[in-house]
Amino acid sequence: MERRVDAALAEAIVPLTGDPHANDGLFEAIADARVVLIGEATHGTHEFYRTRAELTKRLIAEKGFSAVCIEGDWPDAYRVNRYVRGANDDAEAVESLAGFIRFPTWMWRNADVLDFIGWLREYNDFCPTSVRPKVGFYGLDLYSMYASIDAVLKYLDRVDPTGAAQARRHYACLAPYVGHPENYGLAAASGTQPLCRDDVIAALLEIQRKASLYARLDGRVAEDQYFYAEQNARIVTNAERYYRAMIDYSYSTWNLRDEHMVDTLERLLSHLARSQSLPKAVVWAHNSHVGNADATSMGAGGETNIGALARRRYGEDCFAIGFTTYGGSVTAASDWHAPEERKRVLPARHDSYEHLFHTLRVPRFWIPLRAGRPQLAGLPSQALERAIGVIYRPETELQSHYFHANLVEQFDAVYHFDVTRAVQPLERSALWTEGEVPEAYPTGE
Repeated sequence: MERRVDAALAEAIVPLTGDPHANDGLFEAIADARVVLIGEATHGTHEFYRTRAELTKRLIAEKGFSAVCIEGDWPDAYRVNRYVRGANDDAEAVESLAGFIRFPTWMWRNADVLDFIGWLREYNDFCPTSVRPKVGFYGLDLYSMYASIDAVLKYLDRVDPTGAAQARRHYACLAPYVGHPENYGLAAASGTQPLCRDDVIAALLEIQRKASLYARLDGRVAEDQYFYAEQNARIVTNAERYYRAMIDYSYSTWNLRDEHMVDTLERLLSHLARSQSLPKAVVWAHNSHVGNADATSMGAGGETNIGALARRRYGEDCFAIGFTTYGGSVTAASDWHAPEERKRVLPARHDSYEHLFHTLRVPRFWIPLRAGRPQLAGLPSQALERAIGVIYRPETELQSHYFHANLVEQFDAVYHFDVTRAVQPLERSALWTEGEVPEAYPTGE
Protein backbone atom coordinates (compact mmCIF):
# COMPACT_ATOMS: atom_id res chain seq x y z
CA MET A 1 0.00 0.00 0.00
CA GLU A 2 1.35 3.43 -0.99
CA ARG A 3 2.09 5.65 2.01
CA ARG A 4 1.37 9.38 1.88
CA VAL A 5 4.44 11.52 2.46
CA ASP A 6 4.00 13.32 5.76
CA ALA A 7 4.99 16.99 5.75
CA ALA A 8 6.53 16.74 9.24
CA LEU A 9 8.67 13.79 8.15
CA ALA A 10 9.82 15.62 5.05
CA GLU A 11 10.71 18.59 7.25
CA ALA A 12 12.68 16.46 9.72
CA ILE A 13 15.20 15.03 7.26
CA VAL A 14 18.62 16.58 6.66
CA PRO A 15 19.63 16.29 2.98
CA LEU A 16 23.21 15.28 2.23
CA THR A 17 24.28 17.58 -0.58
CA GLY A 18 28.00 17.83 0.03
CA ASP A 19 27.70 20.54 2.68
CA PRO A 20 30.46 19.80 5.24
CA HIS A 21 28.09 20.90 8.03
CA ALA A 22 25.25 18.57 7.05
CA ASN A 23 26.23 16.12 9.82
CA ASP A 24 26.72 18.74 12.53
CA GLY A 25 23.31 18.05 14.06
CA LEU A 26 24.20 14.37 14.39
CA PHE A 27 27.33 15.16 16.39
CA GLU A 28 25.37 17.53 18.61
CA ALA A 29 22.93 14.67 19.29
CA ILE A 30 25.78 12.25 20.01
CA ALA A 31 27.05 14.73 22.60
CA ASP A 32 29.29 12.92 25.10
CA ALA A 33 28.18 9.35 24.33
CA ARG A 34 30.89 6.79 25.15
CA VAL A 35 29.71 4.16 22.67
CA VAL A 36 28.49 4.92 19.15
CA LEU A 37 27.11 1.99 17.17
CA ILE A 38 27.17 2.49 13.38
CA GLY A 39 25.33 -0.07 11.32
CA GLU A 40 24.80 -1.10 7.72
CA ALA A 41 21.75 -2.57 5.99
CA THR A 42 24.02 -4.89 3.98
CA HIS A 43 27.52 -6.28 4.32
CA GLY A 44 28.44 -5.04 0.85
CA THR A 45 27.36 -1.44 0.13
CA HIS A 46 29.92 1.24 -0.69
CA GLU A 47 27.90 4.18 0.64
CA PHE A 48 27.43 2.53 4.03
CA TYR A 49 31.15 1.75 4.44
CA ARG A 50 32.28 5.15 3.21
CA THR A 51 29.84 7.15 5.35
CA ARG A 52 30.56 5.04 8.41
CA ALA A 53 34.28 5.72 7.95
CA GLU A 54 33.72 9.48 7.54
CA LEU A 55 31.56 9.64 10.67
CA THR A 56 34.19 7.66 12.58
CA LYS A 57 36.94 10.04 11.52
CA ARG A 58 34.99 12.92 13.06
CA LEU A 59 34.31 10.92 16.22
CA ILE A 60 38.04 10.34 16.55
CA ALA A 61 39.23 13.83 15.65
CA GLU A 62 36.52 15.88 17.36
CA LYS A 63 35.24 13.73 20.22
CA GLY A 64 38.30 11.74 21.23
CA PHE A 65 37.17 8.22 20.34
CA SER A 66 40.10 5.83 20.71
CA ALA A 67 38.75 2.42 19.66
CA VAL A 68 37.16 1.20 16.43
CA CYS A 69 35.48 -2.17 17.06
CA ILE A 70 34.21 -4.27 14.17
CA GLU A 71 31.97 -7.27 13.58
CA GLY A 72 35.11 -9.24 12.79
CA ASP A 73 37.54 -11.66 14.38
CA TRP A 74 39.85 -10.55 17.18
CA PRO A 75 43.15 -11.95 15.80
CA ASP A 76 42.57 -10.57 12.28
CA ALA A 77 41.61 -7.13 13.55
CA TYR A 78 44.49 -7.09 16.03
CA ARG A 79 46.96 -7.32 13.15
CA VAL A 80 45.36 -4.15 11.77
CA ASN A 81 45.49 -2.66 15.28
CA ARG A 82 49.23 -3.20 15.40
CA TYR A 83 49.65 -1.65 11.96
CA VAL A 84 47.65 1.51 12.65
CA ARG A 85 49.57 1.96 15.90
CA GLY A 86 52.93 1.44 14.14
CA ALA A 87 53.70 -1.71 16.14
CA ASN A 88 54.27 -4.41 13.51
CA ASP A 89 56.22 -5.14 10.33
CA ASP A 90 53.41 -4.61 7.80
CA ALA A 91 54.66 -1.92 5.43
CA GLU A 92 51.29 -1.08 3.86
CA ALA A 93 47.67 -1.00 4.98
CA VAL A 94 46.73 -3.73 2.53
CA GLU A 95 49.22 -6.10 4.18
CA SER A 96 47.64 -5.54 7.58
CA LEU A 97 44.30 -6.79 6.19
CA ALA A 98 45.81 -10.09 5.06
CA GLY A 99 44.46 -11.92 8.10
CA PHE A 100 40.87 -11.60 6.91
CA ILE A 101 40.75 -14.86 4.97
CA ARG A 102 37.54 -16.31 6.42
CA PHE A 103 34.39 -16.01 4.30
CA PRO A 104 33.23 -13.37 3.49
CA THR A 105 36.61 -11.82 2.72
CA TRP A 106 35.10 -8.73 1.05
CA MET A 107 33.43 -7.69 4.30
CA TRP A 108 36.71 -6.22 5.58
CA ARG A 109 39.04 -6.66 2.59
CA ASN A 110 37.52 -3.91 0.48
CA ALA A 111 38.55 -0.53 -0.91
CA ASP A 112 36.64 1.54 1.65
CA VAL A 113 38.11 -0.25 4.67
CA LEU A 114 41.56 -0.02 3.09
CA ASP A 115 41.22 3.75 2.73
CA PHE A 116 40.11 4.08 6.35
CA ILE A 117 43.00 1.97 7.66
CA GLY A 118 45.43 4.17 5.72
CA TRP A 119 43.85 7.29 7.24
CA LEU A 120 43.96 5.83 10.75
CA ARG A 121 47.66 4.99 10.49
CA GLU A 122 48.41 8.52 9.28
CA TYR A 123 46.30 10.03 12.08
CA ASN A 124 48.12 8.00 14.71
CA ASP A 125 51.51 8.82 13.22
CA PHE A 126 50.95 12.59 13.30
CA CYS A 127 48.85 13.00 16.44
CA PRO A 128 51.18 13.22 19.47
CA THR A 129 50.34 10.75 22.23
CA SER A 130 50.80 13.62 24.67
CA VAL A 131 47.66 15.14 23.12
CA ARG A 132 45.55 11.98 22.87
CA PRO A 133 46.10 8.22 22.80
CA LYS A 134 46.62 6.33 19.57
CA VAL A 135 43.41 4.90 18.16
CA GLY A 136 43.09 1.11 18.07
CA PHE A 137 41.23 -1.30 15.80
CA TYR A 138 39.62 -4.37 17.37
CA GLY A 139 37.42 -7.35 16.46
CA LEU A 140 34.43 -8.31 18.61
CA ASP A 141 33.40 -11.63 17.07
CA LEU A 142 33.94 -15.23 18.23
CA TYR A 143 34.41 -17.29 15.06
CA SER A 144 38.22 -17.38 15.30
CA MET A 145 38.47 -20.47 17.54
CA TYR A 146 41.56 -21.99 15.93
CA ALA A 147 43.29 -18.71 15.08
CA SER A 148 42.76 -17.72 18.72
CA ILE A 149 44.23 -21.03 19.92
CA ASP A 150 47.32 -20.38 17.78
CA ALA A 151 47.62 -16.86 19.21
CA VAL A 152 47.38 -18.11 22.80
CA LEU A 153 50.06 -20.72 22.20
CA LYS A 154 52.41 -18.28 20.49
CA TYR A 155 52.05 -15.90 23.42
CA LEU A 156 52.70 -18.63 26.01
CA ASP A 157 55.63 -20.04 24.02
CA ARG A 158 57.27 -16.66 24.47
CA VAL A 159 56.41 -15.89 28.10
CA ASP A 160 55.78 -19.30 29.71
CA PRO A 161 56.88 -22.45 27.82
CA THR A 162 55.63 -24.70 30.61
CA GLY A 163 52.23 -23.03 30.49
CA ALA A 164 52.26 -23.39 26.70
CA ALA A 165 52.75 -27.15 26.97
CA GLN A 166 49.85 -27.39 29.39
CA ALA A 167 47.62 -25.26 27.13
CA ARG A 168 48.45 -27.52 24.17
CA ARG A 169 47.21 -30.50 26.14
CA HIS A 170 43.94 -28.71 26.89
CA TYR A 171 43.40 -27.53 23.32
CA ALA A 172 44.26 -30.94 21.83
CA CYS A 173 40.64 -31.91 22.43
CA LEU A 174 39.60 -29.58 19.61
CA ALA A 175 42.37 -30.60 17.18
CA PRO A 176 40.30 -33.15 15.19
CA TYR A 177 37.94 -30.41 14.01
CA VAL A 178 40.39 -27.87 12.57
CA GLY A 179 38.77 -26.19 9.59
CA HIS A 180 35.32 -27.54 10.45
CA PRO A 181 34.42 -26.45 13.99
CA GLU A 182 30.74 -27.18 13.31
CA ASN A 183 31.71 -30.88 13.28
CA TYR A 184 32.71 -30.51 16.92
CA GLY A 185 29.14 -29.51 17.71
CA LEU A 186 27.86 -32.59 15.88
CA ALA A 187 30.27 -34.89 17.73
CA ALA A 188 29.49 -33.32 21.09
CA ALA A 189 25.73 -33.62 20.52
CA SER A 190 25.97 -37.25 19.43
CA GLY A 191 28.09 -38.23 22.42
CA THR A 192 30.69 -39.90 20.19
CA GLN A 193 33.43 -37.54 21.38
CA PRO A 194 34.15 -36.01 24.81
CA LEU A 195 33.16 -32.42 25.46
CA CYS A 196 36.02 -29.93 25.35
CA ARG A 197 34.29 -27.44 27.62
CA ASP A 198 36.29 -28.19 30.76
CA ASP A 199 39.58 -28.16 28.87
CA VAL A 200 39.11 -24.75 27.25
CA ILE A 201 37.87 -23.26 30.51
CA ALA A 202 40.91 -24.68 32.31
CA ALA A 203 43.21 -23.06 29.73
CA LEU A 204 41.56 -19.69 30.27
CA LEU A 205 41.65 -19.97 34.06
CA GLU A 206 45.35 -20.86 33.99
CA ILE A 207 46.17 -17.75 31.96
CA GLN A 208 44.09 -15.62 34.31
CA ARG A 209 45.78 -17.14 37.35
CA LYS A 210 49.16 -15.93 36.08
CA ALA A 211 47.91 -12.55 34.88
CA SER A 212 49.96 -10.45 37.28
CA LEU A 213 53.13 -12.37 36.41
CA TYR A 214 52.67 -12.04 32.65
CA ALA A 215 51.66 -8.37 32.79
CA ARG A 216 54.84 -7.40 34.69
CA LEU A 217 57.19 -8.77 32.07
CA ASP A 218 57.61 -5.63 30.00
CA GLY A 219 55.60 -2.72 31.34
CA ARG A 220 52.69 -1.30 29.36
CA VAL A 221 53.45 -3.39 26.25
CA ALA A 222 53.19 -6.57 28.30
CA GLU A 223 49.77 -5.50 29.64
CA ASP A 224 48.48 -5.08 26.09
CA GLN A 225 49.95 -8.41 25.01
CA TYR A 226 48.45 -10.19 27.99
CA PHE A 227 45.04 -8.64 27.32
CA TYR A 228 45.25 -9.80 23.70
CA ALA A 229 46.16 -13.34 24.75
CA GLU A 230 43.52 -13.57 27.48
CA GLN A 231 40.86 -12.37 25.06
CA ASN A 232 41.87 -15.09 22.61
CA ALA A 233 41.56 -17.71 25.36
CA ARG A 234 38.12 -16.31 26.21
CA ILE A 235 37.11 -16.52 22.54
CA VAL A 236 38.00 -20.22 22.50
CA THR A 237 35.74 -20.88 25.49
CA ASN A 238 32.83 -18.97 23.99
CA ALA A 239 33.35 -20.44 20.51
CA GLU A 240 33.33 -23.95 21.97
CA ARG A 241 29.97 -23.18 23.57
CA TYR A 242 28.73 -21.54 20.37
CA TYR A 243 29.43 -24.56 18.16
CA ARG A 244 27.80 -26.88 20.69
CA ALA A 245 24.73 -24.62 20.80
CA MET A 246 24.45 -24.79 17.00
CA ILE A 247 23.47 -28.43 17.33
CA ASP A 248 21.86 -28.99 20.72
CA TYR A 249 19.87 -25.71 20.77
CA SER A 250 20.58 -25.29 24.49
CA TYR A 251 20.98 -21.56 23.92
CA SER A 252 20.44 -19.12 21.06
CA THR A 253 23.65 -18.89 19.06
CA TRP A 254 22.63 -15.37 18.00
CA ASN A 255 22.31 -14.27 21.63
CA LEU A 256 25.53 -16.00 22.64
CA ARG A 257 27.43 -14.25 19.86
CA ASP A 258 26.08 -10.75 20.56
CA GLU A 259 26.54 -11.16 24.31
CA HIS A 260 30.16 -12.10 23.59
CA MET A 261 30.62 -9.00 21.42
CA VAL A 262 29.22 -6.66 24.08
CA ASP A 263 31.28 -8.32 26.82
CA THR A 264 34.38 -7.90 24.63
CA LEU A 265 33.54 -4.23 24.14
CA GLU A 266 33.12 -3.71 27.86
CA ARG A 267 36.38 -5.49 28.73
CA LEU A 268 38.20 -3.49 26.06
CA LEU A 269 36.96 -0.19 27.47
CA SER A 270 38.00 -1.28 30.96
CA HIS A 271 41.45 -2.23 29.68
CA LEU A 272 41.89 1.08 27.85
CA ALA A 273 40.78 2.94 30.99
CA ARG A 274 44.01 1.82 32.62
CA SER A 275 45.87 4.32 30.45
CA GLN A 276 43.10 6.70 29.25
CA SER A 277 40.86 8.90 31.32
CA LEU A 278 37.61 8.15 29.50
CA PRO A 279 37.96 5.78 26.52
CA LYS A 280 35.23 5.87 23.88
CA ALA A 281 34.48 3.26 21.24
CA VAL A 282 32.70 3.19 17.89
CA VAL A 283 31.27 -0.16 16.78
CA TRP A 284 30.87 -1.17 13.14
CA ALA A 285 28.36 -3.97 12.62
CA HIS A 286 25.20 -4.82 10.71
CA ASN A 287 21.95 -2.97 11.49
CA SER A 288 20.59 -6.25 12.86
CA HIS A 289 23.32 -6.17 15.51
CA VAL A 290 23.47 -2.48 16.43
CA GLY A 291 19.80 -1.50 16.22
CA ASN A 292 17.81 -2.14 19.39
CA ALA A 293 16.45 -5.68 19.03
CA ASP A 294 13.69 -4.89 21.52
CA ALA A 295 12.12 -2.69 18.83
CA THR A 296 12.02 -5.47 16.20
CA SER A 297 10.49 -8.86 15.56
CA MET A 298 13.85 -10.29 16.67
CA GLY A 299 13.18 -9.17 20.22
CA ALA A 300 9.64 -10.51 20.08
CA GLY A 301 11.16 -13.89 19.21
CA GLY A 302 13.47 -13.88 22.24
CA GLU A 303 16.62 -12.60 20.53
CA THR A 304 18.80 -9.78 21.77
CA ASN A 305 21.74 -7.98 20.18
CA ILE A 306 24.54 -5.48 20.69
CA GLY A 307 22.14 -2.55 20.44
CA ALA A 308 19.74 -3.80 23.12
CA LEU A 309 22.49 -4.94 25.47
CA ALA A 310 24.52 -1.74 25.05
CA ARG A 311 21.46 0.40 25.76
CA ARG A 312 20.93 -1.45 29.03
CA ARG A 313 24.59 -1.09 30.03
CA TYR A 314 25.32 2.46 28.84
CA GLY A 315 21.88 4.12 28.65
CA GLU A 316 22.01 7.55 27.01
CA ASP A 317 25.78 7.15 26.68
CA CYS A 318 25.07 4.76 23.81
CA PHE A 319 24.05 6.16 20.40
CA ALA A 320 22.97 3.93 17.49
CA ILE A 321 23.00 4.89 13.79
CA GLY A 322 21.32 2.80 11.09
CA PHE A 323 21.45 2.80 7.29
CA THR A 324 18.84 2.07 4.62
CA THR A 325 18.67 1.93 0.82
CA TYR A 326 15.89 1.66 -1.73
CA GLY A 327 17.84 -0.14 -4.47
CA GLY A 328 21.01 -0.37 -6.50
CA SER A 329 23.71 -3.04 -6.22
CA VAL A 330 25.41 -4.97 -3.44
CA THR A 331 28.38 -7.28 -3.04
CA ALA A 332 27.04 -10.57 -1.71
CA ALA A 333 27.13 -14.30 -2.35
CA SER A 334 24.34 -16.63 -3.46
CA ASP A 335 25.25 -19.22 -0.84
CA TRP A 336 27.62 -19.77 2.05
CA HIS A 337 31.27 -19.95 0.87
CA ALA A 338 30.18 -19.12 -2.70
CA PRO A 339 32.08 -16.46 -4.69
CA GLU A 340 31.17 -12.82 -4.21
CA GLU A 341 28.88 -11.31 -6.83
CA ARG A 342 27.75 -7.81 -7.70
CA LYS A 343 24.01 -8.30 -7.34
CA ARG A 344 21.09 -6.06 -8.17
CA VAL A 345 19.11 -5.01 -5.10
CA LEU A 346 15.38 -5.17 -5.79
CA PRO A 347 13.42 -1.93 -5.26
CA ALA A 348 12.15 -1.92 -1.68
CA ARG A 349 8.68 -3.22 -0.91
CA HIS A 350 5.86 -0.68 -0.69
CA ASP A 351 5.19 -1.58 2.95
CA SER A 352 8.76 -0.88 4.07
CA TYR A 353 10.55 2.06 5.68
CA GLU A 354 12.92 2.07 2.69
CA HIS A 355 10.06 2.70 0.27
CA LEU A 356 8.64 5.43 2.50
CA PHE A 357 12.03 7.18 2.42
CA HIS A 358 12.12 6.72 -1.37
CA THR A 359 8.84 8.64 -1.70
CA LEU A 360 10.50 11.69 -0.13
CA ARG A 361 12.39 12.12 -3.42
CA VAL A 362 15.63 13.12 -1.69
CA PRO A 363 18.57 11.03 -2.99
CA ARG A 364 20.42 10.91 0.32
CA PHE A 365 19.69 12.24 3.77
CA TRP A 366 19.86 11.52 7.47
CA ILE A 367 17.07 11.82 9.99
CA PRO A 368 17.33 12.34 13.78
CA LEU A 369 15.17 9.90 15.73
CA ARG A 370 16.17 10.21 19.38
CA ALA A 371 14.67 13.69 19.69
CA GLY A 372 11.45 12.45 18.07
CA ARG A 373 10.60 9.76 20.56
CA PRO A 374 8.19 8.34 21.45
CA GLN A 375 7.01 8.89 17.86
CA LEU A 376 8.35 11.04 15.06
CA ALA A 377 5.39 12.37 13.12
CA GLY A 378 5.09 10.65 9.75
CA LEU A 379 6.99 7.48 10.61
CA PRO A 380 4.81 4.41 11.19
CA SER A 381 5.19 2.70 14.54
CA GLN A 382 5.86 -0.53 12.66
CA ALA A 383 6.86 -1.41 9.09
CA LEU A 384 9.08 -3.81 7.24
CA GLU A 385 12.82 -3.18 7.16
CA ARG A 386 15.33 -4.87 4.86
CA ALA A 387 18.47 -6.66 6.00
CA ILE A 388 20.98 -8.15 3.57
CA GLY A 389 23.92 -9.97 5.08
CA VAL A 390 26.64 -11.85 3.21
CA ILE A 391 24.00 -13.85 1.32
CA TYR A 392 21.42 -12.17 -0.90
CA ARG A 393 18.55 -14.16 -2.40
CA PRO A 394 16.24 -11.78 -4.31
CA GLU A 395 14.00 -14.68 -5.28
CA THR A 396 12.98 -15.15 -1.63
CA GLU A 397 13.52 -11.57 -0.48
CA LEU A 398 10.44 -11.19 1.72
CA GLN A 399 11.16 -14.35 3.71
CA SER A 400 14.95 -13.98 3.71
CA HIS A 401 15.59 -10.26 4.03
CA TYR A 402 12.72 -8.42 5.69
CA PHE A 403 11.62 -8.14 9.31
CA HIS A 404 9.21 -5.90 11.23
CA ALA A 405 10.64 -3.00 13.21
CA ASN A 406 9.82 0.24 14.99
CA LEU A 407 12.52 2.42 13.46
CA VAL A 408 12.20 5.28 15.98
CA GLU A 409 12.91 2.93 18.89
CA GLN A 410 15.49 0.90 16.96
CA PHE A 411 17.95 3.71 16.18
CA ASP A 412 18.88 7.20 17.34
CA ALA A 413 19.50 8.35 13.74
CA VAL A 414 19.20 6.79 10.28
CA TYR A 415 21.03 7.53 7.02
CA HIS A 416 19.17 6.78 3.78
CA PHE A 417 20.80 6.44 0.36
CA ASP A 418 18.14 5.89 -2.26
CA VAL A 419 20.41 4.24 -4.84
CA THR A 420 23.60 2.56 -3.68
CA ARG A 421 26.40 0.58 -5.29
CA ALA A 422 28.36 -2.50 -4.35
CA VAL A 423 31.45 -2.23 -2.22
CA GLN A 424 34.61 -3.07 -4.18
CA PRO A 425 36.45 -6.17 -2.88
CA LEU A 426 40.25 -6.12 -2.94
CA GLU A 427 40.07 -9.44 -4.80
CA ARG A 428 37.22 -9.65 -7.29
CA SER A 429 35.75 -12.84 -8.70
CA ALA A 430 34.70 -13.12 -12.34
CA LEU A 431 31.09 -13.13 -11.16
CA TRP A 432 31.62 -9.79 -9.41
CA THR A 433 33.33 -8.22 -12.43
CA GLU A 434 30.56 -9.36 -14.77
CA GLY A 435 27.78 -8.20 -12.47
CA GLU A 436 27.54 -4.64 -13.73
CA VAL A 437 24.29 -2.86 -12.81
CA PRO A 438 22.87 -0.33 -15.31
CA GLU A 439 23.49 3.30 -14.35
CA ALA A 440 19.77 4.12 -14.53
CA TYR A 441 18.73 1.34 -12.11
CA PRO A 442 16.40 1.43 -10.24
CA THR A 443 13.79 3.26 -12.29
CA GLY A 444 10.11 3.76 -11.59
CA GLU A 445 8.23 2.55 -8.57
